Amino acid sequence: MYYKLAPSILAADFGNLGAQVRTVAQAGAEYIHLDVMDGAFVPSISFGMPVIKSLRSCTDAVFDVHMMVEEPGRYVEDMKACGADIITVHAEACTHLDRVVNQIKDLGLKAGVALNPATPIQALDCILDQLDMVLIMTVNPGFGGQKFIPYTLDKVRGLRARIDQLGLPVDIQVDGGVSAHNVKEIMDAGANVFVAGSAVFGGDAAARTKEFLEIFSSME
Repeated sequence: MYYKLAPSILAADFGNLGAQVRTVAQAGAEYIHLDVMDGAFVPSISFGMPVIKSLRSCTDAVFDVHMMVEEPGRYVEDMKACGADIITVHAEACTHLDRVVNQIKDLGLKAGVALNPATPIQALDCILDQLDMVLIMTVNPGFGGQKFIPYTLDKVRGLRARIDQLGLPVDIQVDGGVSAHNVKEIMDAGANVFVAGSAVFGGDAAARTKEFLEIFSSME
């Protein structure tokens, strides 16, 4: 299995955001994870299109946009214009999830769907074969620095079994409480894309990125 790191800029130094994005990309991170929060679906407000657009010139890394907003279909065209490559929406935030997924795909982007910790993977039964990625939230969304919720590993295992059974080329991403200390356990459960915020940007971002990549190489 091929593993990818997606450093979350929510934990980066916003005073030096462009430089921090370049640092992790040059160190080998293939994805940049961009958490867009609206203060309604989740309590916090983060950033939106102007920030994403300003960062696009800093790197050719994949822009992995995680929409923690109500009715995200309203914004997917703007997100594409700002440079998004993958747009992930929450099943819980979409009145018409199928429509939003198809809207993303029709724009030529990859489509992901995120599930909160308490949302069962069966919520995706009717749409799994249309997705490029499923994001299993391993904390409740809205804040960085939370502790990993152990039962979410069972969701990852169940989802990996279902994807493999169907023979689908769907990535499993995890977001929340991921660190170099627990990532092997999460990999063993079946995830292959890892969002890490403070575990990357909480110190030497280049060195921490390389530490993750070395773990990935040892498991491939």
